[in-house]
Amino acid sequence: MLAPFLTLLFAAAACGGSLYLSLGLGLKACPLCFYQRTFAFALVAVLLVGLAAGLRGKLNLLALPLAVGGTTVAGFHVYLVSVGKLECPAGIAGISTAPHQSLAAYVLILLPILYGMFVESRGECLKPLPLLVALGVGGAAGYGSLLANPPAAQATAPTQDGEQLESCRVPFKG
Repeated sequence: MLAPFLTLLFAAAACGGSLYLSLGLGLKACPLCFYQRTFAFALVAVLLVGLAAGLRGKLNLLALPLAVGGTTVAGFHVYLVSVGKLECPAGIAGISTAPHQSLAAYVLILLPILYGMFVESRGECLKPLPLLVALGVGGAAGYGSLLANPPAAQATAPTQDGEQLESCRVPFKG
């Protein structure tokens, strides 16, 4: 079964990218960024333990709530940037924003999970109750993270052309 290994690879890359933004580029993670990072690190832990324990067949179902929770937070974060309620730093290599890169990472994480559930396990993981529980737990964890999110920092000055933000913030309105 290839799906759990691909999921682990993508989740580990998301964790590495997140740490690079903070430690390598000196950016400060906002609360939404921390929630996304937490889901990714938890996903890596679950996958490593599950693979070590030989749970390959059911591992996709165990990974699904964490991937859904992270995707929920990342999607909302991108929404806030898209409607102008937040401005966020550029992502790695200046490609789009950090929240956009996080959402892309979560989509990549979800793809092998869904492939594993639908194709590799031949529908074994698609029993209605466990699937609904996994989706419900993931959605509730993501939604709970959004409800618990403190307000973003308020900009104290307008953004200048070429200014590199060090964290997500509410745009200046003066």
